[in-house]
Amino acid sequence: MDEQATFNHPLQTFPEHLIRMGWTSHFQTALEELPSPCTPARVIGGCKNSFLVNQGTTPFSVAPAATLEYTPEGIQPVVGDWVVVKDEIITSVLERRNILVRGAAGSKHKQKTGQVKEQIMAANIDTVFIVCGLDRDFNLRRLERYLTLVYNCGLTPAIVLTKADLEQHPQQRADEVEAIAFGVPVHLISAHEENGLSALDGYLAPGQTVTLIGSSGAGKSTLINRLYGADLQATGAVSKRVGKGRHTTTTRDLITLPSGGMVIDNPGMREITFSDDHGALDTTFPEIEFLTRSCRFADCSHTHEPGCQVLDGVASGQIPRERLDSYLKMQRELAFFANKEQKSAPQIEKETWKGVSLKIKAMKKGKKKG
Repeated sequence: MDEQATFNHPLQTFPEHLIRMGWTSHFQTALEELPSPCTPARVIGGCKNSFLVNQGTTPFSVAPAATLEYTPEGIQPVVGDWVVVKDEIITSVLERRNILVRGAAGSKHKQKTGQVKEQIMAANIDTVFIVCGLDRDFNLRRLERYLTLVYNCGLTPAIVLTKADLEQHPQQRADEVEAIAFGVPVHLISAHEENGLSALDGYLAPGQTVTLIGSSGAGKSTLINRLYGADLQATGAVSKRVGKGRHTTTTRDLITLPSGGMVIDNPGMREITFSDDHGALDTTFPEIEFLTRSCRFADCSHTHEPGCQVLDGVASGQIPRERLDSYLKMQRELAFFANKEQKSAPQIEKETWKGVSLKIKAMKKGKKKG
């Protein structure tokens, strides 16, 4: 393991090797608030019991401290996190700038069983690439869901349309996407021919972190390979029968590109489930939000009410019916999840510490038996 860079108080000039990995004043301030000098590192891979971290030179393996599980926050490291490392043990996770989070896989079909669980996919991100293939993967309604997911997390999206060489009229497809993704950059890419890749350079400057989301077979791994200039990620063919790709990416890793930028790949998402409601629909569907202000009733559901300007917009062709249906569907989902999350702070804390107490009792019982 390389010599670790230890930081002392007061605030010091940031080391260049950490700046290249995304270190900013946000993390420096969080580090300075800790009671003693600490060693920061960034999580670039791993799982629940073992993580790969880097301080700007050679990656090394660390394990999370058992005490992390028993903090009131219950914060566990994820790829993209900055953590404090002592004797090859992660002792704490520095305050995150942001996270990309969704409802845990399967929660879409378990809504009646209780509170929706969250799955944090990545942390401390500058841009989210929503990757969509111009083959059978192309779906405007799915792109709307991805945009809502990204906006719900307070993150910045860019849409990357891959496999442009397989589409007879790629620019027409790009125009269709721009019509539903107001103000979001849309990039046409043919990764096999490397057409359009240079347009992504601005997102991948040194110290910048991009994460990729999209369906299996959308071309995320192929895109990373082309950006890196070598085959790092396994790729698989898309089934001609069903038009779906296989999960060639099964883990999350932070990869540093020759440009100095960093990318985090994610396994393909079979379902796009929300975990909370932060008003993202207003950003994804600005034209519907604009017309809503003129509806006769403040609580208009845009389904049957007289004087509904949104329905008038559909009737006149201003808003496609499919787009309103997509909006209403996500509105119902987000309202459901918001109701599930409406617990008081004391109740949440009580439930958290109850779980901690049970785990500690189980540990003590196990020691007595031993």
